[in-house]
Amino acid sequence: MDHVICGTVFVVGDNIDTDQIIPAEYLSYNPADAEERKYFGRYAMSGVPIAQSGLPEGNIPFIKGESFTSEFSVIVGGLNFGCGSSREHAPLAIAEAGCRVVIAESFARIFYRNSINGGYLAPLEPTRRLCDVIITGNEVEVNLDAGVLKDITTGAEYLLKPLGDAAGIVQAGGVFNYARQTGMLK
Repeated sequence: MDHVICGTVFVVGDNIDTDQIIPAEYLSYNPADAEERKYFGRYAMSGVPIAQSGLPEGNIPFIKGESFTSEFSVIVGGLNFGCGSSREHAPLAIAEAGCRVVIAESFARIFYRNSINGGYLAPLEPTRRLCDVIITGNEVEVNLDAGVLKDITTGAEYLLKPLGDAAGIVQAGGVFNYARQTGMLK
């Protein structure tokens, strides 16, 4: 994973659960099959109700039309992002859509661990609530090393909490890649 991630941000509110991230009806696809795996991206964030999306414009979909990828490479959320079932497909779906980072005020523990263990995306926490100040569609830059989110559109900068020991796993692309790179697995 790159140390600096630039892109467009998608903002959601509190308590975005795993069924909103990837609704259960789309779990029939096989993530081990490349042709089927891309469908997780197509349906990522498709269960987020407009009332909870934090979108002032009303109806901006995470995935437009029949696309398999999103124009949004960063998600900013509120409290308890990824709550609900222990669905490991949730961070996979977001990553398959092309999103590289989720910044939320807090995460459900299982979503956080699945994000890191699978090497799907970097789950970062800000030092203050951001989903009320950043707007969907703004261009942002996330510097993983410096722990800073810069809203390029407004010029504002926000501090992020460090990933700590998990940073190496995220950078390696998941726990198994990390174990191979560090000599734990051969």
